[in-house]
Amino acid sequence: MLTLRRGEQLRARLHALCRRCLSAKTQAKTLANTADDVEYSAEPEYPEIRDLSFKARKQQLAVDWHNEIRAVPTVEEKMIKLNMPRYYGYKVVDLTDNLVPYNALPLTQHYTRTVLEQQPATVEEDAKLDALVKATREDVIEALEYAHDLYKHQLSLLDTQPDAVQRERQLTLIILEQVNRAVLQALSADFAHLQDVEIDYNPRHEAFWAVGGVDPPKNVVKSKQGNEWQKDQAHDSVDRLVQYTGEPYLALRHRHQLPNWRTAEESNNLTLAKQLPRYKFDARTLGYCTKYQHAVNVPGYWPSANAPNFGLLSFQSRAHLQLRPKTYGEEDQLEALHALAIQSSYAWLLAQANYNGFNTYNELTYPLNTQTVITNGREWSFYAYQLNTLLVHGAHVDENPVVNFCRGTAPLPLYGEISEAGKCVDFNEATLRQLLAQYSNVPSIQRSPAELLPYVRDATLRRAADYENGEQREFLERTFKHLASKRPRHLELPEIYMWEKLYKIDNPTRSMEPRRRFFELNINPWRRTLDQHDKEYVPRVVRPGGKKNREGRYKKTYYP
Repeated sequence: MLTLRRGEQLRARLHALCRRCLSAKTQAKTLANTADDVEYSAEPEYPEIRDLSFKARKQQLAVDWHNEIRAVPTVEEKMIKLNMPRYYGYKVVDLTDNLVPYNALPLTQHYTRTVLEQQPATVEEDAKLDALVKATREDVIEALEYAHDLYKHQLSLLDTQPDAVQRERQLTLIILEQVNRAVLQALSADFAHLQDVEIDYNPRHEAFWAVGGVDPPKNVVKSKQGNEWQKDQAHDSVDRLVQYTGEPYLALRHRHQLPNWRTAEESNNLTLAKQLPRYKFDARTLGYCTKYQHAVNVPGYWPSANAPNFGLLSFQSRAHLQLRPKTYGEEDQLEALHALAIQSSYAWLLAQANYNGFNTYNELTYPLNTQTVITNGREWSFYAYQLNTLLVHGAHVDENPVVNFCRGTAPLPLYGEISEAGKCVDFNEATLRQLLAQYSNVPSIQRSPAELLPYVRDATLRRAADYENGEQREFLERTFKHLASKRPRHLELPEIYMWEKLYKIDNPTRSMEPRRRFFELNINPWRRTLDQHDKEYVPRVVRPGGKKNREGRYKKTYYP
């Protein structure tokens, strides 16, 4: 009886407390509604109904992560955030400017969402351009003759002769340096933007992005088929991560953007997007390789508020085409040039977009343009590229209506040959017109800081160098450049040895042996995040707060 009475007393007290809480909440709500003079809404307001299926929850997690990247304040931190899920890096398709396999154009168009157009081999009649051709013709011919003489002199100083690819690269580099010098000297007086260009010699052009619409590998299909809740999704397309690495001969940058040659209405065309080639097979079927590394975006320079951030013109090599069998035919060689122009232009613009706060998961808010030349010194191919969208991952590969555009020419000869007397023979003025038209294309688009960096909205905090905390600046700079250096970790990725595969996994015959290996402890090393490491120890002598401050034993980290 005493127990029942005590229980009734406790229940009475709980009811009294609940009534007090409810009355307090009711009063607070009444006051708030009175302040707003609105107690009821005209339309019924229901909470959002979410799809709680496994696939929908995975998609929502991805969207939340993309929003977290967008919310990170500085450019360097956004790129560090992109690498946070993987301590040992991602498995990426290795695209380079030294390898273009057979039939690579459909894959390149799919991976970059690019529509290829044919550009006329002749430039429209322009009296000013005709005058420029006449003014620069002799200077360019002299530059070509000097480049060949210098190349022969350099070859005579070598003990061993380089192979054909190295010889072409060396000759092309000398020709481009001399032609670029001659053209800049001749045009700088009439085109003021050429006086402000920044010239990069053999710069690093690297870019990372995700591509959707690719068939899953066999191990992924087998893994999903082994789970009851994923069986129906075993053959769904997956995303492929891509890393481009290139090193052009020259790259010219300017602080303003090139004008757009495609309108927003032309770029936003779902019908045109659905007509793009789809390459659903693994990229290794064409001859590309895969590797493990961190996501790197470098457009040839480090992030800076005052650097010329927009590409004007880049010169790419075509020396590797000598290694392609002639049985591929001339049509495939032309497609290889188009594929190289598309991937190099897309990667350079994507890296520039990363320095403005965008990335493969956060869409562009304005187009970016550049010009590309692929040459061996004698034959020149001219391209123009407009980057309108970066969303190629997941369902965007089918649903995104925006496409990128590339237009280019077939190879055009600049000259026939250099005679034994060192004179230029059969000089082609039409090719020179194309080159001068690209140099004289004036970057005219200027944007305000708010429009230029829409996802970096704090005017006083755009780069890591803007932080007032010196320790935080140093940490972010060191971490960002360490990731960009692509150095391996000091401890290699844990490996399952063959005898362990045989006697511990496939045939568990060593039951008496202690379980110490990572696969025995159910540890997946690929799930290790970037911030899972031992912190740097601070000696007592230099420890802030004195020797007895135990909280300051380790240096702080500032991961986003």
